[in-house]
Amino acid sequence: MLNFTKTVRKWMDRIIMGACIVLFAFMVVIGSYQIITRYFFNAPSTVSEELLTYSFVWMALLASAYVFGIRDHMRMGFLADKLTGKKKAVLDILIEILILIFALLTLIWGGSSIMQLSMHQVTASLGIPMGYVYTILPVSGVAIVVYSILNVIDMLHGRNLEMPSGVEEKGDVY
Repeated sequence: MLNFTKTVRKWMDRIIMGACIVLFAFMVVIGSYQIITRYFFNAPSTVSEELLTYSFVWMALLASAYVFGIRDHMRMGFLADKLTGKKKAVLDILIEILILIFALLTLIWGGSSIMQLSMHQVTASLGIPMGYVYTILPVSGVAIVVYSILNVIDMLHGRNLEMPSGVEEKGDVY
């Protein structure tokens, strides 16, 4: 079972990190284009501004799903840092379940609702339905739910998921 969770996590990490890298590179290109058209040709591009905004939102939500997956998100440790052993494990599992519930209700259910409601509304410059822009909400919600399930399974099998120093120092990037 742990090999399965490790394989799923590895592929999800690769896909999400790859998508974030592509989005970031796209943002650099579009941002450069916007600067050139605005300052050198004195003809600002509204399409590039809209693309940058939506790309940034997509990248931020995908990156947040990845951060939840590696359990490196911000937290207030005043209670968690005082606990050890079984109590800490129970608290960590409870936190993962709360994250899962949040992702299900807010990102997947709420995101799907807003996506469907805004399919008839089009963006100002691009002219695409806003529902396509909001698609990232349920997509990142599904990723967070899957990561939370994987985290709970790993914790129930005794795998330590603590990464207090950050994933880079541990060498866990694939």
